[in-house]
Amino acid sequence: MSLSIDMSDKRALVMGVANARSLGWAIAERLLEAGCQVGFSYQGERLRGELEKLTAGRPGTWIQQCDATSEEDLSALFQRVKDEFGELDFLVHAIGFAPKAAMDGRFIDTTSDDWNTALNVSAYTLVSAARHAEPLLRDGGSIVSLTFQASQRVVPKYNVMGAAKAALEASTRYLAVELGERQIRVNTISAGPMRTIAARSIPAFAMLYSNAAESAPLGRNPTPEEVGNLGLYLLSDLSTGITGQTVYVDSGASIATVKAPAPQE
Repeated sequence: MSLSIDMSDKRALVMGVANARSLGWAIAERLLEAGCQVGFSYQGERLRGELEKLTAGRPGTWIQQCDATSEEDLSALFQRVKDEFGELDFLVHAIGFAPKAAMDGRFIDTTSDDWNTALNVSAYTLVSAARHAEPLLRDGGSIVSLTFQASQRVVPKYNVMGAAKAALEASTRYLAVELGERQIRVNTISAGPMRTIAARSIPAFAMLYSNAAESAPLGRNPTPEEVGNLGLYLLSDLSTGITGQTVYVDSGASIATVKAPAPQE
């Protein structure tokens, strides 16, 4: 039995789409399929062409460059949102970054500059984007971001990004409390390992990807489509009672199931 969600009267801003493999794009695709109008922000002109290809021929879409760490860029972006949409229903934050050097070495050797960069880009930008979005968000709106289980357990070579994701999840809870009076929900999706641009920056990703699939109760890693489905659910009115949560879509790998050996005859 299929379930159809009509979002033809909704408007969303998706921040941080890099290409077709981006999890932000997986969520945006579901929104577009549901009839939602979607604006996109991207980091740097080198990514513009890819996003133009993805949005070509899709009515109700527009794109704008935005460095999410720049208050000037954020102000310009949300002014564009106001000009295009008037109001906003959904905000999707799909932004994360840490310098490669901070992930190659030992966590104990993380420099203060690399620490500040990782937490600023990966966690604080959710707070600043929510602040700019707040005046435009309709009562009953929804904010969704993307995290990873390295916030809760040690993942080799993820290093400072683990701390950044933990900060993102804590920020999710604080934002949920402050925006809850207007029934605006704030949640974050903890997706299992996937082959995205961000994954390439993790030195031990191939091993991480393989181990997660082997330990997951479903015996596989999740797909971007499954992340998109969860994103659509958390943004839609189907999830009006859920806020401040880290919701996993990882085939169950986060519960650390150890598969028992086959019984001996």
